[in-house]
Amino acid sequence: MVKPILYSYFRSSCSYRVRIMLELKKVPFEYRAVDLHKDGGEQHLSEYKRLNPFGYIPALVVTEDDGKTHTLFESMAIVDYLEQKYPQNSIYPKDLIERTNSLAIAETITSGIQPFQNVGFIKMFDDLGIDKNKWSKDWITKKFQSLEKVLETTCGKYCVGNTISIADIFLAPQVYNALKFEVDMSKFPIINRIVNELEKNEAFQKAHPSVQPDTPSEFRKS
Repeated sequence: MVKPILYSYFRSSCSYRVRIMLELKKVPFEYRAVDLHKDGGEQHLSEYKRLNPFGYIPALVVTEDDGKTHTLFESMAIVDYLEQKYPQNSIYPKDLIERTNSLAIAETITSGIQPFQNVGFIKMFDDLGIDKNKWSKDWITKKFQSLEKVLETTCGKYCVGNTISIADIFLAPQVYNALKFEVDMSKFPIINRIVNELEKNEAFQKAHPSVQPDTPSEFRKS
């Protein structure tokens, strides 16, 4: 099997999701770093944009059984591809309501919370003279208040019941983002408990931003 190639940045929460998924599915992969800040962002280089015209990360280059190579983009779509390709350790609950809840939580994070902290979006705050860190902190706090209420009704050991689902794959990176913006996580005991549980899982440990090939020394775990 030809290893997939993951174009990633250590602190990118979208890349973090895909790394978790690859580790959960035990899929060996090649890591290629794309620095979102160096020289205005390597994601904007023509070489990278030939892979992903949107200039976003992650991108996952896969070789199918017929020998054809494809570049996949958008973390939600890549996660779903990996689920269909490697159905073991499924991230979709069998129960229809639980499956729907897990997808809804993931979609809330990927559409309603995370985009407002990505590099391209918050750069506009600098141009407008807005305190991007305060804005991001306030936005995450507000959305986590709602998410905490949802989890009161859906959670078990994890976001939805007692099995890791797509919701957990999206939650852990968003909490990493929240800590970066100094969100007071003590206000969210359910979210905290779930993420603490996820951090015991080997796949989540291997995917963590602190242990990636491109992680600078100041961000590495001691």
